[in-house]
Amino acid sequence: MLDRLTHRGPDGEGTQTIGNTWLGHRRLAIVDLEGGGQPLYEPDRRLWLIGDGEVYNHPRLRQQLENEGRVFRTESDHEIVLHVLDNEGVDGFTKLWGMYAFILAGADGRFIVGRDPLGITPLYWVRDDDTVLFASELKAFDPDRRNDVEPFPPGHAWIPGDGLVEFGGLPERRTGQVAQLLTGAEDQEEPPEEVLTAIRDTLYTAVARSMRADVPVGALLSGGLDSSLVCAIGAKVASEQGWTLPTFAVGLEGSDDLEAARRVAEAVGTEHHERVYTEDELIDWVPEVIGVIESFDPQLVHSSVPNLLVSRYAARYVKVVLIGEGADELFAGYEHYGDISSHEELHDELVETMRGLHNLGLQRVDRVASSNAVESRIPFLDFDVVELGLGLPAHWKLTNGDRPEKWLLRKAFEGWLPHDLLWRPKQQFGQGSGAREVLRDHYEATISEKEFQRDRTAVEPPLRTREELAYYRSFQQHLTGLEPEGVVGRFAEA
Repeated sequence: MLDRLTHRGPDGEGTQTIGNTWLGHRRLAIVDLEGGGQPLYEPDRRLWLIGDGEVYNHPRLRQQLENEGRVFRTESDHEIVLHVLDNEGVDGFTKLWGMYAFILAGADGRFIVGRDPLGITPLYWVRDDDTVLFASELKAFDPDRRNDVEPFPPGHAWIPGDGLVEFGGLPERRTGQVAQLLTGAEDQEEPPEEVLTAIRDTLYTAVARSMRADVPVGALLSGGLDSSLVCAIGAKVASEQGWTLPTFAVGLEGSDDLEAARRVAEAVGTEHHERVYTEDELIDWVPEVIGVIESFDPQLVHSSVPNLLVSRYAARYVKVVLIGEGADELFAGYEHYGDISSHEELHDELVETMRGLHNLGLQRVDRVASSNAVESRIPFLDFDVVELGLGLPAHWKLTNGDRPEKWLLRKAFEGWLPHDLLWRPKQQFGQGSGAREVLRDHYEATISEKEFQRDRTAVEPPLRTREELAYYRSFQQHLTGLEPEGVVGRFAEA
């Protein structure tokens, strides 16, 4: 299983047996490059921990633990988790701010598994009588086990004997500062300036927090609103620290995304890099991309091919990349949200979409980055941003004749980008980069209508297009033995 995940961690490997538990870890070194190898352990070696992801509030937690007399062997943010879980058990997960999946095992028989509330970091498991297996990707499991694989639920922990325990979820109710901010403003047609300021300040802090690393940091820039705002903030943070943020873009020659990305990079002052690909390259990469992302959903494939190419290109220069994922789900950026006129319905739809992110958009983000030995950071899914975004009145996010999608986010950042780019209509990454039409036309043509009608019911719900059937056949070759229902997420439309 560990050998099948070598791509996720080219910087080292570690294993440890503790009683009836075996831990294995592949390392992508981001924090404490020299001393952060895993499994991590306490000085007396009674507790061991492996993990994936980043804990952004680790400096504060470390200070608290040191004040309590805890001794640390490394500067790793993950070693903090070992001590927090030792102190508080499952309740310790509520103190962690970031994206993560952790497993702790002790010589005294303790065993705890937990995954972050949004499911940003992947985790799967198989329960088979007295044997339980965990891994970061579907392909790690043996083919004869794959039909029993389930996604480990976000915001949950598991302890043998106690079962699943929910410790965190989406912050759907307004609390604390968000509730105070909106007092008296909720029913206003226009958001007051203090709300716009809060959006700017919260995202700015999230971007700055996402840029903490002991390795070079860059940003993927599609030229769309979300990545452009992240890059504009990131460029300012980098400038204040005395360096220049590198940005990376890909697309077909003459594509809208490439042109927009060039203009954004020039406007905000980044060190810009771009790669122009051909239609044949897009087509040829699809089989490998399907194996990487572990999905056959057409929308994911369309965006994943250019995403893989830009991540592979960025990996030559940096080891951490900022991306704009999450803004559409918080600020109602998808086209179908425009059909909703009720603010209650829109809020419910946004919450439901956020709950499904872990095995759709976030699956693409994780797999593509990990296959290229880079780590994605997602400022829009910083918990402060999520709490504010979901707490804002949904009627400020409704699309109408005067307000385009993500009007609230655009309004908050007026002056940060050239006006026409700030208000540029949304295009999906696969569309703006030129990938969608090329891939759809080619792979539709590889499947006859007769084949489609015969084989479309191979999965439930049935395959929706000839293109999706072509992708599903490739998926079967990469993940032999896996029944996708309940494991592989699919968008409502192909």
